[in-house]
Amino acid sequence: MKKLEYRKKLKILRNIDWKLISIVLVIFFSGLIVLSSATHANLTGNFTQIYKQLLAFVMGTLIIAVFIMIDYNSIGKHYKELYVISLVLLVLVLIPGIGDVQFGARSWIRIGSFNLQTSEIVKTTFILSYAYIIDKNKKNINDLKTLFLLVVYAFPFIGLLLSQPDLGTAIVFSVMIFFMLYAAGLNNKILRNVVIVMVILAPIMYFLMAPHQRIRIVNFFNPEAMSNYQVLQSMIAIGSGGIFGKGLYNGSQNQESFLPVRDSDFIFAVVGEEFGLIGMLFFIVLFVLLITRLLMIAKKSKNTYGSLVIAGITGMFTYQIIQNIGMTVGLMPVTGVTLPFVSYGGSSLLTSMANIGIVLNICLRRKRMGLYS
Repeated sequence: MKKLEYRKKLKILRNIDWKLISIVLVIFFSGLIVLSSATHANLTGNFTQIYKQLLAFVMGTLIIAVFIMIDYNSIGKHYKELYVISLVLLVLVLIPGIGDVQFGARSWIRIGSFNLQTSEIVKTTFILSYAYIIDKNKKNINDLKTLFLLVVYAFPFIGLLLSQPDLGTAIVFSVMIFFMLYAAGLNNKILRNVVIVMVILAPIMYFLMAPHQRIRIVNFFNPEAMSNYQVLQSMIAIGSGGIFGKGLYNGSQNQESFLPVRDSDFIFAVVGEEFGLIGMLFFIVLFVLLITRLLMIAKKSKNTYGSLVIAGITGMFTYQIIQNIGMTVGLMPVTGVTLPFVSYGGSSLLTSMANIGIVLNICLRRKRMGLYS
């Protein structure tokens, strides 16, 4: 019996996607070096945030180990429960006395010294649930009635996120939905019409935004405005870094605290200032490798459900990467979207690690190695 268990574990180690794991490890530990500068740990000697990030990474590794051993198909069968849990988690933060307001959004629950952003957990539970719903209706995906029902299933999540208000995460969910529907075979004509409708509705959506969100949109079209302080400082930092950067712990915008939210939203500006264009390209290449690897695994998935799950995860990572890097260089409006595996934040890191665990699970499962019997 022990010999059988040993062989089973050995099969897992041999067949696990080490390329994906290697990419994630390089991104995380490279990001941790940048984070040590962004948090000024080198100046203060206070490594609390670094320790918390490492703790979240260790916890995330344990979550990956758990996900690898559970058949993702059996998780998907509980899509109704996952759907309800997801909604409850988003509603909880809106209840006075439970939800905590940070950065202008009621998206957090305070647990002791830790802050939990429930929408980060919901990213994973929603993907697992919604992918199963799409899979059940994929044969009629281009039927308007079916498509309408799929939109109805997703609408409460977008609505609850906008009511926090958390526009950045609402867009992340919209992109995840888009990727999953596209992977299920949604007609290009329908996708084009959806984009046209969204463009037409954009002015109306602007007036429904919270005041601070409208200011960010105005700043995007007027980048030199004094109210656009975050982006201005970010671009100064990146510009001063040149090709090779000023060196680790030598960025003046970062070290002298001119750069705002440098440990999370604008951490890529720290990369640009201290490691220059070379450092920025290094991270961009790593992220391209990550997305490429996810797409390759999705293509080889054993069933449509697995492909749809990875499509949602890929959409989540893709948008977060483009949005975060884009806003630091003034190419995208400012939102509270973090850079995966690099930005400080336990909730974000745990969610990213959990999703990598799901991808590894799908990758292993396609080989039918008897790992789940």
